[in-house]
Amino acid sequence: MSVSAESSSLKRSMNLLTLSFYGLGTIIGAGIYVLIGELADTAGQYMPVSFLLAGAIALLTGLSYCELSSRYPICAGVSVYVDRAWGLNWLSALCGWLIILTGIVSAAAISNGFAGYLGVFVELEAHWAIIFLCLVLGLIAVFGIRLSAATVFLVTAIEVAGLIYIVWITYGMEPLATQNTATQAGADSAFSGILLGSFLAFYAFIGFEDMVNVVEEVKRPRVNMPLGIILSIALASICYMVVAFAVLRVSSPADLAAGNAPLADLVERSGRDPDFIGGISLLAVINGALVQIIMASRVLYGMGKMQLAPAGLAQIAGKTRTPIFATGLVTAMVLVFALLLPLESLARLTSAVMLVIFAIVNLALIVIKSRSANTEAGFSIPVLIPALGILSSLFLLGYQIWNLF
Repeated sequence: MSVSAESSSLKRSMNLLTLSFYGLGTIIGAGIYVLIGELADTAGQYMPVSFLLAGAIALLTGLSYCELSSRYPICAGVSVYVDRAWGLNWLSALCGWLIILTGIVSAAAISNGFAGYLGVFVELEAHWAIIFLCLVLGLIAVFGIRLSAATVFLVTAIEVAGLIYIVWITYGMEPLATQNTATQAGADSAFSGILLGSFLAFYAFIGFEDMVNVVEEVKRPRVNMPLGIILSIALASICYMVVAFAVLRVSSPADLAAGNAPLADLVERSGRDPDFIGGISLLAVINGALVQIIMASRVLYGMGKMQLAPAGLAQIAGKTRTPIFATGLVTAMVLVFALLLPLESLARLTSAVMLVIFAIVNLALIVIKSRSANTEAGFSIPVLIPALGILSSLFLLGYQIWNLF
């Protein structure tokens, strides 16, 4: 590779372990530590089942991402896949901008969660906490993928340790004599509560699709990317199920839904200092927001290279070899959304857009597989899996829309 080509490309510095933790970090940061209260209010005692259903739907589409990223290890993920399937620039650009929107809205939602957990330590107006977080994360994302990936790896390990700590605490607490199985107002059955909860819980699995947007920074991408996606979804599902069962053993859904920092509140109720879990929760939400900012900026960078976005967004800083203008724009937009919209609205908006995108991605894989076997792909799945991915995504989205009316 020539010097000029090398200086205009992203640096491959992520192996399978760092990639898996990269995905796991954003999934966990956006899930248990931020949304468990809202999910308990929606699904009630059936919260673990909602997590299970959401995880199964995520895995179906995750397997499609595995094959597509193995076929086309290029930044801009969905835009590339749609372009290879239909060759329509407007559709590729639309899907790319939708992905960017979800990354921005998701990071904004997580930033709101940061403001809630920060209150465990200091009294600070939420908007100042959000502004501070966005500026710091933007600087980290600009500095380089090695620093970003190392930050994600370290914080994810701490997050998992925090969840183990929560489970350990719950088994030392008095279990509830009776459990409240009621779901939110308007959910007239356990089935309805599970489905509505799954729609919200689905947000907690968003993150695995972000991984394909750093594929140009991954070593052996055709092998490591599919394995990393599967490992991330599987580990996140296990974490969610175990923690959900543990906290519901000692807390009612109403108690979990009442506070802004539900896990810290649970620790305090056990008689222990909540500062430890509050600190881990802060790191978790920081981690999740950082990955979303990295993802959205890399999609913008990739779209700039494909001429689906302004060419200036494809410019790379000479020293760090990161997309500096794309990262700056994404950070600014995250800040605006975080200051304007509440957490639950941001989470539901993200889930709705992602379900539409997932249906398109699954359909794109079906079209691509019908044309060519592409022996270069390092990972392949039966066509039945993307077909089920389409049906499950549209069903979950349709049920949510139907419930609104």
